[in-house]
This record gives sequence, structure tokens and C-alpha cells, in this order.
Amino acid sequence: MNRRPPVWDLLVVGGGAAGLVGAQTAAGLGADVLLVEQDRTGGECLWTGCVPSKALIAAAGQAAQARRAGTYGVSVGEVSVDFGAVMAHVRRSVTRIAPVDSPEALEQAGVRVLAGTLRFTGPGTADVDGVEVRFRQALIATGSEPLLPRMPGLADVEPLTNETLWDLHALPGRLAVIGAGSTGCEIGQAMARLGSTVTLVETGPRLLAREDPAAAVLVQRALEDDGVLVLTGHSAVAVRATTGQAPGSGVLVLDDGREIDFDRVFVAAGRTPRTHGLGLDALGVRTDRDGSPVVDRSLRTSNPTVWAAGDVTGFPRFSHVAGLHAGLASTNALLGLRRRIDDLNPRVTFTQPELAAVGVPTGSCGPRHRLLEWQHTELDRAVAEGDDTGVTRLVVDRRGRLAGATVVGPRAGETLGELGTAVRQRTSVLRMATTPHAYPTYNDGPWNAVIDEVRRRLAGPTTQRAIGVAVGLRRRWLDRGSVTTRRSA
Repeated sequence: MNRRPPVWDLLVVGGGAAGLVGAQTAAGLGADVLLVEQDRTGGECLWTGCVPSKALIAAAGQAAQARRAGTYGVSVGEVSVDFGAVMAHVRRSVTRIAPVDSPEALEQAGVRVLAGTLRFTGPGTADVDGVEVRFRQALIATGSEPLLPRMPGLADVEPLTNETLWDLHALPGRLAVIGAGSTGCEIGQAMARLGSTVTLVETGPRLLAREDPAAAVLVQRALEDDGVLVLTGHSAVAVRATTGQAPGSGVLVLDDGREIDFDRVFVAAGRTPRTHGLGLDALGVRTDRDGSPVVDRSLRTSNPTVWAAGDVTGFPRFSHVAGLHAGLASTNALLGLRRRIDDLNPRVTFTQPELAAVGVPTGSCGPRHRLLEWQHTELDRAVAEGDDTGVTRLVVDRRGRLAGATVVGPRAGETLGELGTAVRQRTSVLRMATTPHAYPTYNDGPWNAVIDEVRRRLAGPTTQRAIGVAVGLRRRWLDRGSVTTRRSA
């Protein structure tokens, strides 16, 4: 697309997951779209988040599996890890996926891409490195960045984040991890499996604070089995760099006075929106205290021609959510619609075992819901694979419709497509139970849970009376037919 209109229908700021989907959706609707990205298209998910972390986790999983091979009667000898080769695998994974999110791919989709730093200068105008850009509507999709706590001495040890971890050339012998959300747990376990001595520090009373407590306990046990020292209920209050040792090494001081020696420290203490210097005040866009644009359920800001989606907003920071929200925002902007987002938000913590969840939280069932549970010690596929640490927990409403789910186990995230669809469509446990599932699979967990619930309902006194009446009527009908047949004979 070589034509440059005097006024763009939609200006998209940021080329991460939200910006890519928002721009391509708008171009598909026939709009003139300009996407401005100051670094590289693909965003955090491609370069420093989802893709590299899952590649690292996969390599770590192979090392852990090799160490467990003896339990299956397979001898592999001593397991060694070439960290340089592991990181090469990570880079290959990123390189292979990158063309899908490239400026060339965007241009082929009808999106004009401009590299540079953007600042809004007024309603309908922006400056990109000295070049004026005019637009009718804008989509803010600038994403977020790691939040570094204000901690004495932290800056002196060159703390790692998900943006800088991938620059490592050698495996840290001792790694301190601050924060036990999904990122902290995933990286902590992966690095321990690759050979680091890992200490995971979390201020809250448990790890994965937003997830079902019973499910989080299973993840913590798995981390501890891999050698991670999990310290919950403790805050890191200071860092002291060590002299005469490799750069980045030091001591992490906890609130109880305990000191943790480390060779590197990895910070996973949350994220903050990237809006500094964007000039949102020039557009009259109201922001929260952290700088994120305030949006309504249709993703429109306080300026009716400006929209926002992805990590820059206050909604859950997942790539799939960012893409879905951006597509909705672009469609609303260009077609004048007011479609609203929902709160389904499927999510996965990619530890081993994985923890996957969607819909109503399973850890706090109210009086309007019922909790169903199936332990994976009774899951045939898990037993056959020698890894039955897991659980399926489902929430159903009073009418027997699925409202939420949490699954812990290998490839638990692969169940969320079915479970998310069932939650969104308010599918009944009876319909789920009568849908055939291939055997044996890990999807048998949710299936067995709903079958168990159907059997429980059938065993109720009212249902049993109705069944008894039906069986009795059928028996009398068959008996009459039998008598008639004998008389005829």
C-alpha cells in the first residue's frame, strides 16, 4: 500500500499483539490504517514473553523428563545441559515465528507501517519523529513493561526481567526470583530444571494468588520437587551487591532478616503500562493512577474517537485477550458499534503441571454454584503416563450449566478451548456428559467430572421416583405385549 491518505481512518500506536490484530482487522474492513511502532513489530509476546518462555520451558521439560526416565525402565545416564544450545533453541523459535508479525506481513494485509516514536499533539494529530500524522480515530496499543520495585541496591545488580533474561549466555548457578505469579513460577521452575539453584520469594501468603488455592498448592509442590525453595509470606526489602564476584551477583535481604545469596536476580513483580511521553492529555484521554487509559466495556476512552486495547489497559494482560479486545475495538471504531467485552479470560500458567482456568473462580464457590472435582489419580491417561499429579475442578450453576473451570495437569491448557466454549454457551453438564470424548485423554478429567455429576443427579429422590414410575410403566407394557403374543400363538 503506497498511497498515503491525508487523514488516516485509524491510527494504531504499537505493534504488539493488540496492535497487530487491531490494524489487520481495520484494514480488512477497508479502512486506511497506519501502524506506528518505535521498536519492532511482534511485541512482548513474540520477543520476550510467550514464545521465548515456552521454548525455554520445553527445553527444561526435556531435561526433567530425562532425569525421570528411570521410573519407566529407561536408562539415559547422567543428564547434562548445554545452556548455550538451549538459548539457541529459544532464538530459533522466535526467528521462525517472527515473519508472521513482520512489517512486510502487515503491509501485505493493507496496513501502512511507520517506524518511530509517536506523541499525540492534539485532537486528530500526532508527531512521529518530526513528521505530522493526521487521523480520524486512534487505537492505543502500546503494551506494558516490567515493573521494578523501589528497593535499595536493586539497580546495582543489573536485575533480570522477562525483557533481559534472553541475553544470558551462561546459566546462573544461583537464581533469586522476586514474585510468584505466572511468570515467576514458570521461569523459576524452568531454570531449576536446567540446573540453577532457585529461590522464589513472594510477599503474599501463597503463589499464584489469583488462582484456585487447591490448584496452586499442586504447582508449588511441583516446583519444590524440582528443587525450588519457595518462600511465601516474605518480602524482599533490599539488595546488597557483592564485590570481587561476577557482575549481577549479590545478596537478597528479606523482611525477616534472612539473606539469600544469588548470582543473578530475576524480577517478576508485575507490569506497568507504556504511556509515558505519549501525550494522552493532548487528546483529553483520562488515565488511571498507573497511567493506563480509562476505557469502558466497549474499549472507548474518555475521548470518543480514541480506543485502547491490550496490556496498556487495566484488563488481564494476556496476548489472546489483547488480540480479541483489539479486534473488537477496531470494529467498534470503524462501524460505530458498541459491542462489549466479556469476562471469560481463559489463562494458563505453563509450569509442569500446567494450571489452566476460565470463567467463575473455582476456589470460592458461592451459594449459587456447585463445585465438581475429579482427581487425576483416577484419570487413566495420567496413570498410564506415570504422572497423576493433577485435578479438574468445575463450577456449575443451579441449572447445571458450566460456569467456570480449573484444571491442573500435563497440557491442561489444551482443555480450555472446550471448557471456555461450554462456559460461554452455558452448556449443561448433561450435554457435556453425552458428548463422546476419545479415550484415554487428559480431557477425560472434565468429562468424568460431569458424568459423576449426572449420576449424582440421577440418584436424587425425585429423579429416582420418576425413573421408577417410567420403569414400572415400561414393565407393564412389555408384560401385556407378552400375554397378547402367547394368546395369539
